[in-house]
Amino acid sequence: MLSDDWMPSVDLKALRKRADLYRTIRQYFDEKGVLEVETPLLSSAATVDLHIESFSATFLPNGGMPVQYYLQTSPEFPMKRLLSAGSGDIYSLNKVFRNGEAGGRHNPEFTMLEYYRLGMNQQQLVDDLSALLSGVTDFSEENRFSYRDVFIQHLGVNPHQATDQQLKSLVQDHVDEHLGDLERNDCLDLLFSTVVEPNLGIKGSSKLNGVFVYDYPASMSALARLHTNKEGEVVAARFELFVNGVELANGYHELTDGDEQQYRFEQERKKRRELGKYDYPHDQRMVNALKKGMPDCSGVAMGVDRLLMLIMGTSNIADVLAFDFSRA
Repeated sequence: MLSDDWMPSVDLKALRKRADLYRTIRQYFDEKGVLEVETPLLSSAATVDLHIESFSATFLPNGGMPVQYYLQTSPEFPMKRLLSAGSGDIYSLNKVFRNGEAGGRHNPEFTMLEYYRLGMNQQQLVDDLSALLSGVTDFSEENRFSYRDVFIQHLGVNPHQATDQQLKSLVQDHVDEHLGDLERNDCLDLLFSTVVEPNLGIKGSSKLNGVFVYDYPASMSALARLHTNKEGEVVAARFELFVNGVELANGYHELTDGDEQQYRFEQERKKRRELGKYDYPHDQRMVNALKKGMPDCSGVAMGVDRLLMLIMGTSNIADVLAFDFSRA
């Protein structure tokens, strides 16, 4: 019997919806004077994020030794090199790749919108992202909460001041009583994703209702700069957008200190080695670009497939992909 796995995994109306979404996104940025750029999908460097694994590919030069390259998990590093070279406001709408991520909401190959606006802080970029989404779909921003306030609301403790033991006890109470040997950030991640996140952006007047959470713990700064909140606590100038209980976008008031970025990369690589994970090479060219001078800016990355899932009302990413991973 002839197999039907040659068939698309998507309904053809979703293909048209994707094309319309791309067109309206590009129209928004064109009207704002934001330049679309393409970056290399293959790179000699990879992300060193503890929670992301890269695909590797081997380049076979004629007559030369094999060279290891990596498929991009985000266009962030080359985009920051462009910013440092004077590109001005830029965006990328392209494929990215993350190893090991396959399931209902994840496909190893997916589409990411990433963009950077000069002179904006995290709150101004939240305004801009909210305007973009309102312009391309039925979206309304319902609330903005600091990480501190929403954590206290749902879990009763200040995440910036709670002890490690307090957080571990909360994990055992709310997530799994057998989880006791976790680091601080792991506790925060588990508590937020299990207790807080499912309640964000559930109610509102539109099909897609968004809640922005900003000022994350300093220990979760990633590539964001640090600043002091109104309570006098040092926090990361980072935000995330949640729509209908689903994380949709992640943004930063970008770190521009090359020495600090070098230190963070080295610490992440050290932690990866300690955990027995592969020690990927970090992007030294991006670090050098920051040292040369990147303008003050904020940037955000959003999963376009996940946005389409929310628009189409499906929990299965295969419903919005022409061919999901099982049919690739």
